[in-house]
Amino acid sequence: MAGGGRRTIAWAQGVKEATVNPRQRLNTTVRLLLSPLLMAAASVVTFAVAVPAEAATLSEVTGFATNPGNLRMFRYVPAALPSNAPVVVALHGCTQSAAAYDDEPGWTALAERWGFVLVLPQQQSANNVNGCFNWFSADDISRGLGEAMSIKQMVDRTKADHSVDARRVYVTGLSAGGAMTAAMLASYPDVFAAGAVVAGLPYMCATMLSAAYGCMSPGVDRTPAHWGGLVRGASSYSGPWPKVSIWHGSWDTTVVPKNATELMEQWTNVNGADQTADSSDTVKGYQHRSYQDGSGRTVVETYLISGMAHGTPIDPGTADDACGTAAPYILDVNNLFELLHRPLLGP
Repeated sequence: MAGGGRRTIAWAQGVKEATVNPRQRLNTTVRLLLSPLLMAAASVVTFAVAVPAEAATLSEVTGFATNPGNLRMFRYVPAALPSNAPVVVALHGCTQSAAAYDDEPGWTALAERWGFVLVLPQQQSANNVNGCFNWFSADDISRGLGEAMSIKQMVDRTKADHSVDARRVYVTGLSAGGAMTAAMLASYPDVFAAGAVVAGLPYMCATMLSAAYGCMSPGVDRTPAHWGGLVRGASSYSGPWPKVSIWHGSWDTTVVPKNATELMEQWTNVNGADQTADSSDTVKGYQHRSYQDGSGRTVVETYLISGMAHGTPIDPGTADDACGTAAPYILDVNNLFELLHRPLLGP
């Protein structure tokens, strides 16, 4: 798809809005999602300090390339960006914007703390009337086409504009953005080192709108080999494959938790791991499992957030480890700050 056509899919979460935290803080959960991915960068960014999200401003980058998916590109670059910095691409969910997905989780503050360039693609209503990335369209999730190509071009533009480390480019997203995260990891495994999928779906669960709803609920059951084959068939790349962190709420009725299981099966198969967890524990009551390849590297991890509906988990409040502003799909579940220190997806 090259910006034409109007696709629509409604992800009506029905999430109850929580009290807005007046002190915008660094999002604990986002740090948990990405700190393992960025662990290799810690030595070069420890001097950076957190700043309030409201002090930072996203900049729109226009004319970044041919942009076959007709997306908008927003970016935040910390003033004290270290050389060879990582790049993080964050993909919003349906009905959200780049600015909202930045402000509510606190992405720019995280970029300051960790010292990475933040790229926030934004969907346009001409592509999808609900503002969803078109994760269910073969023309938008295939290498060299549509929205996937546009997002990859945003990474290319960022590499050209700034001193960044091409080996440390990461992608994460919520809901439709989570499904598109899986698509980016599959279509461009040579670009992204790792990714975090929040309330998302396996790559190529649907390739047309009519199949999307069934993928979301009740979900689609395929063998690990089938799911893995879809990823291997998405490019000529032969590895090493991106590592993947998978997060899902146990009460998600919009994109049911079965999708987290199918994602695990897809990416363990791709990474040469079996589907039996090598470690299983709970942190603050939340189920966490890790899967290792034959060399003992953790290549996939899953978090099941008990009692959480459809959204990204955060922990608002006034404590030092509190963070985030609760909003629709940005949910206060008193999440897991101490996991910041776990090098789950380190080198």
